[in-house]
Amino acid sequence: MATAVSTKLAPITLTSRALEEVRNILTEKNVPAEYGLRVGVQGGGCSGLSYLLGFDKAKDQDETFDLDGVKLIMDKKHAMYVMGMEVDFQDGLNARGFVFNNPQAKSTCGCGSSFSA
Repeated sequence: MATAVSTKLAPITLTSRALEEVRNILTEKNVPAEYGLRVGVQGGGCSGLSYLLGFDKAKDQDETFDLDGVKLIMDKKHAMYVMGMEVDFQDGLNARGFVFNNPQAKSTCGCGSSFSA
């Protein structure tokens, strides 16, 4: 008897540049295999909420997703703030780092790492 396999779609996407940079960091920093990329929000910043981006182990309240071989970890409560968000990576003369393009943000600050929902 065949069983149905359910695959949840991640609420966010990472561009190929962002995925490449995450893989580079995982390798260069020797991040343990049981860790994944945690994406979320926290209170603070000049617009009210700030983005979280780092490596962590999954906790009971988390959901995990596979983004092209990268394990994404997110607290279930954060999904409503980042649904549809795209994370990109810039490596140019004027800026270097991760960039958050969030359709849920009603306003953002000048630095791009803080927003209001």
